Amino acid sequence: MKKLGIIALALFIQQVSAQTNRFVYQVTMKPDAENKTDIKTENAYLDISPEKSVFYSENRIKRDSIMQKAFQAGGGRGNINREQMESLRTNINYTVEKDKTNQKTYFKDRIGRDLYSYEEDRPLVWKISSETTKIGEYKVQKAETDFAGRKWTAWFTTDLPYQDGPYKFGGLPGLVVKAEDDKGDYSFDLMKNYKIAEFPTLNQFGNTLKVKRMDFVKQQQKFKSDPMSFMTQGTGGISAPMRIGGGRGPGGGNENPADMRKRMEERVKEEAKKNTNPIELQ
Repeated sequence: MKKLGIIALALFIQQVSAQTNRFVYQVTMKPDAENKTDIKTENAYLDISPEKSVFYSENRIKRDSIMQKAFQAGGGRGNINREQMESLRTNINYTVEKDKTNQKTYFKDRIGRDLYSYEEDRPLVWKISSETTKIGEYKVQKAETDFAGRKWTAWFTTDLPYQDGPYKFGGLPGLVVKAEDDKGDYSFDLMKNYKIAEFPTLNQFGNTLKVKRMDFVKQQQKFKSDPMSFMTQGTGGISAPMRIGGGRGPGGGNENPADMRKRMEERVKEEAKKNTNPIELQ
């Protein structure tokens, strides 16, 4: 009996250690260089397991869930409420995945119909200070780095058994509790954490194209100037027929492909005007 008890305890400890931990960060952004009073705030998740971590928008997973349920309920034809989807718009369209085994960081973002993925090729070089303070319940230590055209200050804690952080931040001897650039344009603040059973499945519409980072940057610039060249097939990245309803009567939200394409093009160009202060300046 004693031996069985020891085995059960060992299995329990193994199960707990293998669980995924979710850290919820409040992300504050000033994406419009011409209007710094336009401040966007939303939550993002950093899910960490022993093998990897994934950083992505909370609204992204909520939108994915709504779309998945709509497609399942409609037998492949989604009936999605536009107002509900608009309320879950996100400024964090990217996903950052860190491979713990190979010490590699992968960035994924959508351009038009397709998902682009690249391996980050710029290592983070930190200058760790002896300065310490307390943020919430955690004792934290200061570190600084220059990355992608911004000077960042991070506060990390060794109170938690993780060497990770939001966005592409990592490589410190602890978990990043807060990170902010020196202009105050972007900040990441740890709000809470809890355990989850497993990583959620993020919907991956379109093709996934693996590219070099500089190729991604070039494609991103091209998309801003000519978005419709990336949407020459189908109806702009919508991979299955759907009715987008706004509550305007039976089926009232139906659009023909030409009108939908025009509306999407106008929206992309309008968003580009309001996103002139990206998190990476170089």
